[in-house]
Amino acid sequence: MNKHHELLDPPMVDGNHSEELVALLNQSLADTLDLAYQTKQAHWNVKGPNFYGLHLLFDQLYIQLATFVDDFAERAVTLGGQAFGTIRAAGAASRLDEYPLDARKGAVHVKALVDRYADYTTRVRAAIEKAEKLGDPDTADLYTAVSRAMDKALWMLTSHQEGD
Repeated sequence: MNKHHELLDPPMVDGNHSEELVALLNQSLADTLDLAYQTKQAHWNVKGPNFYGLHLLFDQLYIQLATFVDDFAERAVTLGGQAFGTIRAAGAASRLDEYPLDARKGAVHVKALVDRYADYTTRVRAAIEKAEKLGDPDTADLYTAVSRAMDKALWMLTSHQEGD
């Protein structure tokens, strides 16, 4: 085997835990897709005095989540797995609560997103630990980057609850 071909092989992780890592990444892919579209739901339907600021914030958060969707899917494939990223697959696998489709007011959207982002962030932190235990520092690093960004997103969302 030549050196060029070796670079194309999936990376080996300690203990060859790639199947567990791919499953972890696919779960995160489902949760992230769901959170992204719940955030977009808020973006499309927000009303009230803070409409413009929230509309822009929700769209920025959606764009950020879309990047993470791509990162999780590509990491799963890089490890030799298959990414399961259809809306139906994500909807069936997501662990997030269903979004309140009747939400209109900004404060209701913010609260719904705060609850879901907090749950999501907790799950991302658990995934950091699991990836580390499975011997894959690169996947753990991906989750750490997502965790850091979601902490900031959660802070931005909770800041809109000040004074409520």
